[in-house]
Amino acid sequence: MVADRESDIYEQFARRPEGVHLLTRAARDRSLGDAGGLFATIDAWPEQHRETIELPAVPGRPARMACLTLRFGAVSLCRPAALNRKVAAHVDLFVVDVAEVNAPPGVEPLHWRLLTTHTVMTAEQALQIVSWYRLRWTIEQVFRTLKSAAMQLDESQVTQARRFLKLAVVGLIAAVRIMQIVIGRDGRTAQSMADAIDPAHEPALTVLNSRLEGQTEKLKNPHPSGSLAWFSWIVGRLGGWSGYTSRGYKPAGPKTIARGLLRLDTFLEGWDAAIHSGDVRLP
Repeated sequence: MVADRESDIYEQFARRPEGVHLLTRAARDRSLGDAGGLFATIDAWPEQHRETIELPAVPGRPARMACLTLRFGAVSLCRPAALNRKVAAHVDLFVVDVAEVNAPPGVEPLHWRLLTTHTVMTAEQALQIVSWYRLRWTIEQVFRTLKSAAMQLDESQVTQARRFLKLAVVGLIAAVRIMQIVIGRDGRTAQSMADAIDPAHEPALTVLNSRLEGQTEKLKNPHPSGSLAWFSWIVGRLGGWSGYTSRGYKPAGPKTIARGLLRLDTFLEGWDAAIHSGDVRLP
């Protein structure tokens, strides 16, 4: 489980089911078994690694390069005084501390204190924890897609848990497909469109692509035919995306991709009906 600060709950770590690992960003300073404080203890650890990464743009924060220092170690959290004494008196965890140095003027430096049940003894293991945590924004986007961005699962009137679970699983399959198309839209993942749609639809998509392209090079699909990025461009255009990627224009997001897939389904149904009809001659 990868979670942000809202999940920094002592009972979550104390009652962790067997076979489940947790990775949570710390929200509050906690008392440790040696009578020290969590944050002060972390700050006293020596720097173990330094690395520059690209921080992607998120609402309220433009993309930028960030130089990060890495600290890590083991801690034992004490049970908060207000908790029931039946809860474990202490929880042993590992912490990976990620702090930005030399942040741009006027920008709040990035600082993540990551609590995890994974063993972290080396810089490589710490970097893996950071890599997993960086996927949190994608997780947020998946849940957003399940709800307001596409599936409206939170508006369901299903009241029985058993039935809602089935609905949630079906919705999650659709949301993951949408997010896979969003993530693959720029070609960085080098995926085939087979990861999101049956390649047998490529002839229909090729015709559709030619109709969606504009007269200028900026409005041409720049990706190789049959790639996930090529497919994403088509779906984005169907969903209402302008096709422009220059500064000031946003790429197709989950809402746009969801709209595009709905329109695409109708097109493919019509295409399938046409090619099986002897009365219709296709180009």
